[in-house]
Amino acid sequence: MTESTGTLARIGRISGVVVLVVAAMIALGPLLWTVTTSLRTPAEAFSNPPQWIPLHPDFSNYAAVFDRIPIGRFFFNSVVVTGLIVIGQTITCTLSGYAFAMISFPGRSVIFGIFLATMMVPLQTIIIPVFVIIRYLGLSDSPLSLVVSALGSAFGTFLMRQYFMQMPRELGEAARIDGAGHFQTFLMIYAKMAGPAIATLAILNFSGFWAEFYRPLIFLQSQDNFTLPLGLVGLQGNLGTGSISVVLAGVVLAILPSVLLFIVAQRYFIAGITAGASR
Repeated sequence: MTESTGTLARIGRISGVVVLVVAAMIALGPLLWTVTTSLRTPAEAFSNPPQWIPLHPDFSNYAAVFDRIPIGRFFFNSVVVTGLIVIGQTITCTLSGYAFAMISFPGRSVIFGIFLATMMVPLQTIIIPVFVIIRYLGLSDSPLSLVVSALGSAFGTFLMRQYFMQMPRELGEAARIDGAGHFQTFLMIYAKMAGPAIATLAILNFSGFWAEFYRPLIFLQSQDNFTLPLGLVGLQGNLGTGSISVVLAGVVLAILPSVLLFIVAQRYFIAGITAGASR
C-alpha cells in the first residue's frame, strides 16, 4: 500500500511537471518567435517551415526602429504616463482599500458592491463620456488625459481591501487608543505591512498601462504625445507594407521594461499574490 501510494505520488509529480513544461512552451512560443523574427531579414521572416533560430542574426532591424520613428520620445512619454498612473493608483487604491476594510461607515457594503460592479463595464462603452470629460477639462491631446482617467481602479481597491482584511485589527485599535487618527494608523502601521500587496499592484498596473493601446489611440492626436505602443504603429508603413522584422524589433524593445521589472520584483509579486494562502 505504501509503495503504490509512493508510485502514484511520483506519477502525479511527473505529470505536473510535464503539464507545466507544455504550458510554458505554449506561453513562451510566441515570445520566442517574436525575438527570433526580429533578428531575421524580411525574406526569412516568412520562411516555411519557420526557422526558430536564425542562422545569421540581423541586428540592423533594431537600428531601423530608431531611424524610422522617434522611439526615444515615445519611450519617454510612456515612462511618464505609466509612472504617474502607477503612483496615482497605488495611492488611491491603497487608501480606498484600507477604508473599505478597516473603517465602518453607513452603506459601506453597498458602496463597495457598486464599486466592484464597474469592473463588469467594458471600457469601450464609457469611452465617449470619458472623452467628453477630458475635453471639458482641457486635457485633449495631452498625456495627462491618460493619467487623470486612470487614477481610480476597482480591481486595485479590491486587491488592497482583501489584503488589509487579513491584517489584525488590534493594531489599529491600539493606535487609536493612543490618539492616532485613521490616516496616521494607516500610514504608520498598515501601509508598512502592505508592502507585498502594494508591490503586486504596482507591477500589475505597470504591465497593463505600459502596453495600453486603446485609450492613447482615442485621446492622443499629436505624434509628439504618442506613447510607445501607439508610436510603434508607424513601423508598419503605408498600408502595412513595412518590414515585419522591424516591427517585431520594436515590439521586443517595448516589452523589455516589463520583463526586467518582473525579474527584479518577482519575489515581491509572488509574496503579494500568495499572501492569503499563508494566513
